[in-house]
Amino acid sequence: MRLKKPQPSTVRPFMITVDFKRLPTQPGDRILDIGCGSGRHSSAAYELKEVNVTGADIHFNDLKAAEERLRYHDELEAHGGGDWNLSVADIENLPFKDRAFDMIICAEVMEHVPHDFQAAKELARVLKPGRRLAVSVPRYLPERFCWKLSQDYYRVDGGHIRIYKKSRLVSLFHAAGFTYRSSHFAHSLHTPYWWLKCLVGLNGDPITPVRLYQRFLNWDIMQKPKSTARIDHLLNPLLGKSLVVYFDKK
Repeated sequence: MRLKKPQPSTVRPFMITVDFKRLPTQPGDRILDIGCGSGRHSSAAYELKEVNVTGADIHFNDLKAAEERLRYHDELEAHGGGDWNLSVADIENLPFKDRAFDMIICAEVMEHVPHDFQAAKELARVLKPGRRLAVSVPRYLPERFCWKLSQDYYRVDGGHIRIYKKSRLVSLFHAAGFTYRSSHFAHSLHTPYWWLKCLVGLNGDPITPVRLYQRFLNWDIMQKPKSTARIDHLLNPLLGKSLVVYFDKK
C-alpha cells in the first residue's frame, strides 16, 4: 500500500537504537523496518546508498508520521539515492513474499506482540538466507524496575506484555531459524528519566524534575553533542535502556 505524500511539515528529531555499522548493505538492497512507528529507523536507513526502504506498522497514524519524516528527507535530498514505501502490516502475518528483504530492523516491537514466536517465524520467512536482522527490546533490569514502580507503565492498551532477558530473546530467534551474531545496549541516559517518571506518576502534568530531564533529552537528541554521546556510551553497559541483538538468517 502506497500512501499519498503530505505537504511539507516540521519533522521532529529522533534517536537511533540500532547500530547501522553492524548492518552491512549494498546498493539495491531491500530493507524492512517492521513496527516502524514514526519512521526513525526508516529515515536512517533511507540515508544508506541506493537502498529501498519499506516502513511497516499496524497503526495507520504512525505511518502518516513516518511519511512526514521520509518526505522531509526527500525535500532536503538527505538520502542515499534510493526509494521508500510504507505498508500497513501485522508482524504476525506479514503481507510480503518469502525472502523479499535483504535486511530487517525490528526495534522495540517484540515486547508488544502477543505471539512472539509466530512473529519471529514471519521475520525469518521474509528475510533472505545469510542476511541480517536487528532486534531491540527494553533491557530486562531497567524494564523490571519500571514495572515495579508503576502499573500504569505497562497496563495500557498496546503496552508491553513481557520482559526479555537476552538468553530468552536469542533462544526465541534461534528456534525461528536465526544465528546470533552480536549485541549491545543503548540509551543509558533515558533510563533514569523513565524511572523518575514512573516513580512520580505517568499521568497528568510532569513535575519540574521530570520536565527538565525531558527537555535535556530532547536537546541531546537534537544537538547530538559529543560529550553526552560519550557519557551514554560509557554508561550503556550498566544503564542501557535497550538491548539490541543482531542475527543472521540460517
